[in-house]
Amino acid sequence: MKVLLDIKDSRAAFFLELLKDFSYVKAKPLTENDAIFLNELKEAIEEVKQIKAGKIKGRPAEELLNEL
Repeated sequence: MKVLLDIKDSRAAFFLELLKDFSYVKAKPLTENDAIFLNELKEAIEEVKQIKAGKIKGRPAEELLNEL
């Protein structure tokens, strides 16, 4: 199982050291760029869910492509 945690910078070093004590846990910090990408991906997924639920209106793909 994979879990993504958001930990305050002031506590991150302690938490990573704590996780190293467990042989069955692999911990690897994310780069700032990876964290930004994951956050934007999460927002995009939530937006798609809202569009499917009819809470917000989506845009046709053709309209998006025409802007490029």
